[in-house]
Amino acid sequence: MGNPSRFTAPLTFDSSHKISLAYASCSIGSSHSDTLPQKLEAISKAGFSAIELSFPDILDYGSRLQGHHIAPENFAEVITTAGEIRKLCDANSLKVMMLQPFANFEGWPIGSIERQDAFARADGWIEIMHVVGTDLLQVGSTDSPSNKITTSRSNIVSDLRALADKLAKRNMRLAYENWCWSTHAPNWKDVWEIVKEVNRPNVGLCLDTFQTAGGEYGDPTTDSGLIEDVPQETLKHRYLASLEELARSVPPGKIYLLQVSDAYKPSKPIEDKTVGGLRPRARWSHDFRPMPYDGGFLPIEEVGRAVLKTGFRGWFSMEIFDNGPEGKGKKYEMEPFAKQAMDNMQRFLQGCLESC
Repeated sequence: MGNPSRFTAPLTFDSSHKISLAYASCSIGSSHSDTLPQKLEAISKAGFSAIELSFPDILDYGSRLQGHHIAPENFAEVITTAGEIRKLCDANSLKVMMLQPFANFEGWPIGSIERQDAFARADGWIEIMHVVGTDLLQVGSTDSPSNKITTSRSNIVSDLRALADKLAKRNMRLAYENWCWSTHAPNWKDVWEIVKEVNRPNVGLCLDTFQTAGGEYGDPTTDSGLIEDVPQETLKHRYLASLEELARSVPPGKIYLLQVSDAYKPSKPIEDKTVGGLRPRARWSHDFRPMPYDGGFLPIEEVGRAVLKTGFRGWFSMEIFDNGPEGKGKKYEMEPFAKQAMDNMQRFLQGCLESC
């Protein structure tokens, strides 16, 4: 599916100005007192034009507004809250680029309560999308919480087609993301093969620098922080070859966004077992993801370069989970932090372009 003609136009710094910049609402705030209105104000002042709206942020803000805990399945109150969030975004000149993260949707047994719940959640999230004014839903590749979820490709594809068709009725799209600890689609190529098989015009990719580098190059369970089943030179060659394949084979129109973050190398390897339902790479993702050039060690510019080489000029979005190098928390003021994120995003773009 490659198209060599896409690579004839040189990448320049001027062309990077066509790229719109977003910030995930879940990726800022260092304490419970940091509210969604404060987050949005800091993101807007830093110069980002949109947010990825995180569902937990909706629940937190709604609970503050209502004065009581809002359950995730209480869509009446969640949708009311979504309307207030839209007003906040408008006041801060921000659009909602995407609603995220829609997880553990695909693969439940037909007729199961869990599958019924998954499709009920889909209906609720679609209404939220309508209210906040976004047409894009991020779906993460299933991290099976039990052996009830199948890794059958045909079942997964069937469920994603059904979700895509629901979204299409509202002129909405599905951005499918590989999570590097996923039971069935940990790498970019895995989700790309699924997206091709789903074969719907409103289904594309949510690519992610951490999920790609952290799955194909990094390993938080080793002393080096790298995959150690092959020599390091072989690992580097294999990683770059994978990204070259991405640049050749994925049409730019099938990439909906690139999420940007790095990773700290844990000071000691993360124990290679499941803890609290999370495998090592999931725990690494949850707490050890700084913005670029702020202490991380993964080769993430290479991911950005490959995405740009496809011809993609869509959204770059900062999605970080920075709890410090030890993963135990990090205190900061939101406005300076958001401004640093903008500076580092611009540096990341420039680095990707200089490497091309």
